[in-house]
Amino acid sequence: MRVVIVTESFPPDVNGVAHCALQTARQLAAHGHDPLVIAPAHAAGAHAAADASAPCPVIRVPSLPLPGYPQVRVALPSRRLSAALSAHRADLVHLASPFVLGVRGMAAAARLGIPAVAVYQTDLGGYARTYMGMGEATAWRRIRAVHSAADRTLAPSSAALRDLVAHGVPRVRLWPRGVDTTRFRPGLRDESVRRELAPDGELIVGYVGRLAPEKQVELLAGVCSLEGVRVVVVGDGPSEASVRAALPGAVMTGRRTGSELARIYASLDLFVHTGPHETFCQTVQEAMASGVPVVAPAAGGPLDLVVPGRTGALVPPRDALAVRDAVWALAADPGLRAAYGRAGRAAVEGRTWAAVGEQLVGHYGQVLAARTAVAA
Repeated sequence: MRVVIVTESFPPDVNGVAHCALQTARQLAAHGHDPLVIAPAHAAGAHAAADASAPCPVIRVPSLPLPGYPQVRVALPSRRLSAALSAHRADLVHLASPFVLGVRGMAAAARLGIPAVAVYQTDLGGYARTYMGMGEATAWRRIRAVHSAADRTLAPSSAALRDLVAHGVPRVRLWPRGVDTTRFRPGLRDESVRRELAPDGELIVGYVGRLAPEKQVELLAGVCSLEGVRVVVVGDGPSEASVRAALPGAVMTGRRTGSELARIYASLDLFVHTGPHETFCQTVQEAMASGVPVVAPAAGGPLDLVVPGRTGALVPPRDALAVRDAVWALAADPGLRAAYGRAGRAAVEGRTWAAVGEQLVGHYGQVLAARTAVAA
């Protein structure tokens, strides 16, 4: 199957859309399919090394940094997209979190008569409100228009699926995210990492992810005040300065990737996610794969991942006191933390990228079969 993945973000970007697009390309290539990626270019060819190590060819289109969030690139109009679809002789177009480049990809696919699968992956309404000065209702009208043109929309969680259906998006199916259970595993717990992060032997509470307004990392302020607790924040982004100011005493590591990130995850005692707008929340799944109990908002993607009283705790969104109290309760019970960590690992062991890749190819097959039936 010849598949063109049109994505709003791709490595060297570090975010959920980029990671999922990369894993999708890897799984397609590994199973004998022929993927091609189209993504926004970075300034001065900063993407060259990532493209060289990609599992398939990558075509970059010109882009500009998003105002207020320069780590995000917004694609400019380009003829490269339509030309690439034609040259690749695509059987299907996979649109990863379509909003700008993906909209053009959808239009090009429609002109060429190529079926399209749109993957809803980001709370674009929240992004539009936060970074683009666009009202959420306006953003949802755009989302509905884009996804209504797709042969199928794939939602990463039950909550995201309900949101899409409630806003009038048709033909929605569930497609969750995979996790690398070999890279992220409890056996990587490292006492030297723990001594570096908490030299006085404190209980280590970690957050991993972008530092941006919608992540609301400042909700960890109360946790920073707990005796015997060390907060560790892994990531970077436009809110880094405000997070530093809000979390006195927290260890700010900056961005970490690969095996270093996996060792940090496994060396945590507790993982806390604070953002209430996650369509899936891959970092929660990575923490669970690492055998770490989780505290997360009772909203969005974490509702499908965290089982209260078994793998962690769900707290009311935007409630700093609830976050602090949940952390304090687990800090006082190492046996419960260990039990939650074991259960979390067991819960995600079957959610490999290979497994969800097979599910994705199944969705592709159904879309192609439906197109064939209509044509007949």
